[in-house]
Amino acid sequence: MSTLLTINVTNMESATQNFYFFQQPAIYAGGSTVYSNALFSESLGSYSQTGAMLTFQVNLQYYAGIQQANSTPQVGQTSGYASAMRAIDLAPASGSASDWTTATVAPLGLSTPTAGTGLQPGAFRITTPSYQPPAIYNVGSAVEVNGGIALSNFVVANPASNTDCQPILQYYVQTGVYTPGTVMNFTQSSTNAALCDFTGGHTVIDVTLNADGTWTTQTIE
Repeated sequence: MSTLLTINVTNMESATQNFYFFQQPAIYAGGSTVYSNALFSESLGSYSQTGAMLTFQVNLQYYAGIQQANSTPQVGQTSGYASAMRAIDLAPASGSASDWTTATVAPLGLSTPTAGTGLQPGAFRITTPSYQPPAIYNVGSAVEVNGGIALSNFVVANPASNTDCQPILQYYVQTGVYTPGTVMNFTQSSTNAALCDFTGGHTVIDVTLNADGTWTTQTIE
């Protein structure tokens, strides 16, 4: 049975608010620019008027992802279109795991993960084949959120290269609207956002937008 990480949001302000959710970008080897996608967005009425709560759930399972794009990532634009995702393990401190997958671009896909070598603990690897620019492929960390799999954060891949990705189990809640799958400005969005840190093994965090616009987070379990 899969483990779900759950964020429950309550809006204590007097008016309906829009909320969006996104993940702390993974650590990528190689120093390429890292981009973030919004994962989920929904409006939520005032608790005093509606008694409503907004729930965001993401599967603890890690996924490698590749996505074809028409242009380099732009904030406010969809990151790409055709994509492929594979459930994958993270490299352990010792021993081996299914932490390495190889991409194809014609057709677009990812191979069944096998054991790699030389990975940092907590990371997985995507190997991209040779291809000719201006073709653009995004590769990175995907998540299963609210029943669908989405590319959460990524870098633009280089042909015939390895990309190592170390996901971070931290998620953010912010007010506003970002369509899921749209590239966002992580630095701007994470400022004064509610941080939900699941790295300690917690699975449920309650988030409250207070009447004065501040956040309260509480670890439930």
